[in-house]
Amino acid sequence: MRMRDLLKQREEVYRSFAWQVDTTKMTVTEVMGQVTAVYRAVSQLNDSNSFYVPMGDHGNTVLVGAGLLGTIGPALRARGRRGVVALIGDVNTLAHYGDPVHQSLAAAGFEVLPIRVPAGEENKTLEMAGVLYEQLVQGGLERSGVIIALGGGVIGDLSGFVAATYLRGVPWVNCATTLLAMVDASIGGKTGVDLPSGKNLVGAFHPPLLTVSDLTVLHTLPPREFRSGLAEVIKAGIIGDADLFALLETGAADLHDIVRRSVKVKADIVREDPYERGRRAALNLGHTIGHGLEAASQFRLRHGEAIGLGLIAEAKLAEGLGLAQAGLSEHIEAVIAKVGLPTRYARLETETILQMMRADKKKQLGRLKFALPRAIGDVVIGVEAKDELVREVIEAVREE
Repeated sequence: MRMRDLLKQREEVYRSFAWQVDTTKMTVTEVMGQVTAVYRAVSQLNDSNSFYVPMGDHGNTVLVGAGLLGTIGPALRARGRRGVVALIGDVNTLAHYGDPVHQSLAAAGFEVLPIRVPAGEENKTLEMAGVLYEQLVQGGLERSGVIIALGGGVIGDLSGFVAATYLRGVPWVNCATTLLAMVDASIGGKTGVDLPSGKNLVGAFHPPLLTVSDLTVLHTLPPREFRSGLAEVIKAGIIGDADLFALLETGAADLHDIVRRSVKVKADIVREDPYERGRRAALNLGHTIGHGLEAASQFRLRHGEAIGLGLIAEAKLAEGLGLAQAGLSEHIEAVIAKVGLPTRYARLETETILQMMRADKKKQLGRLKFALPRAIGDVVIGVEAKDELVREVIEAVREE
């Protein structure tokens, strides 16, 4: 009884360890073999960080560092996973990063089922989820197996949704390959697909076993995609790390540091409010208007580009409502411009943007709720605004 009580008290601490070995039904020799395999895989890692985000009975360990893709096989084997592993990515991510993941899994004794998804937000649909279900059935994936998402936010959202719903839920690993996914989309257990009427309107909370952010892959990321990710870094600074925002402002930010600090902001908020019933709504900063812009552009605007514009517009909205002092939006706009993101949009109709915003899932009782900045490092949630003022700030970021 005493031992069970101690295990219960320490359960969350034990679950928070990044590298684990499931000793169920294993001999001492087998346990030592798994420990040795994990140690060999991770002993060469330098300066890696781990964060634990508890979510119900599962939780999510987030790993940030260089060289992590080669550790996935031993890490999953040590955690007691067996059988088929479905490796889902698009043609670009599988071509660039599929080999080290495949080799790591194969060396750990897994049968690897590679599945290619066409690139682009337009493929994050229920129809594509249906295609993946059939491929998983044909490939023999069972509940003892694992789905691995290798890609950015689109692949993570889609693969995680499939993992949440296939066989009523199978384990998955999110291997983020874009800056945007590393600092935002891969953390917190949200999965989902788009409908024609809006983004992420169908989804589930289904945290991965692991979120792996291997910083090495960012060296091959196209410059526009890297800049897109910086919008979410800026958002993290505005929400909860004024020093991070200042680093971006001065241009003195180190890549590992900005990823680590951004992950910490989101992990801390999700830890406090895992299912978005309160404080987690702060993470919607810039996204209510940003999603409207993104959808109205038919995704010609990258997600981060739209969010950067949304951050400026929503700061102007905060000023217009008297929540923020005049000049905050200009301060935010200056940093967005400094990292190379657009500060104005063109060739989009205001009414189309508003229509897309009205389909947003963040509505309550038919009214949009905004997360708005009061200052750098201070965001208020659940704010309503009159349509006239919202229209005015959207047009304020239109290219003249």
